[in-house]
Amino acid sequence: MTSLTGTATAGSTAARRLIFDGHIAGFGTTEGTRIVVGRWRSSPLGSFTDVMVERADGLRVLLAPRDDVAELVAGTYAFDAVHVVPVGLRTDEGRRRWRLRAGPLTADLSLGARTRIGHLLLAVPRHRAVAPLVATAADPFARVLLDGVRTRGTAGQGSREWYVASDQHAVTAVRALWGSADLGALAPVEPPVRFGFSSVPAAPTVTRVRTVIEMSAGRTRPGH
Repeated sequence: MTSLTGTATAGSTAARRLIFDGHIAGFGTTEGTRIVVGRWRSSPLGSFTDVMVERADGLRVLLAPRDDVAELVAGTYAFDAVHVVPVGLRTDEGRRRWRLRAGPLTADLSLGARTRIGHLLLAVPRHRAVAPLVATAADPFARVLLDGVRTRGTAGQGSREWYVASDQHAVTAVRALWGSADLGALAPVEPPVRFGFSSVPAAPTVTRVRTVIEMSAGRTRPGH
């Protein structure tokens, strides 16, 4: 299993912060399934993509590419089922498309223009040292402007978490299948997903984000 840079060592009582840089895509379907895709270009676990799915009946499923990713994510968020499956994400920047394959899930996304919030986010400081401060300052505004969205809160196993967004584009269309079942057309993320303290925006979007997870003292590795 891959070790985590910056996590607490055995016997340590100091909390450690893990930093993830990448994008989060959130979208719903008319069938009722809501999907959150994490595309992490930089993290203590290297680059990877994970997928959180809440089915129409409320079942929360994590699709993770490796055991270490599954352990970290499942130890931070809440799921009813966790599956380690092949997860592949191909992006076409020129055509503005994402092609996701994750176990039973197939999803092809089309991306649109930068949102109004995205234009505002371009001014957000991105330095790692100030990320928790920026997230704390932004949280009251996120609560008012984006139903269900929080930029700071408590995560699993007594950890704390901050989200700092710096850009956002609309998702304009999706073709998604669960196995052979068509999940229908693009829809808002309604009701909000229930994986942690925060949902993604109701409007389908791809958001550039820096996530900081502060693991609680005494956890020697994710999920423990």
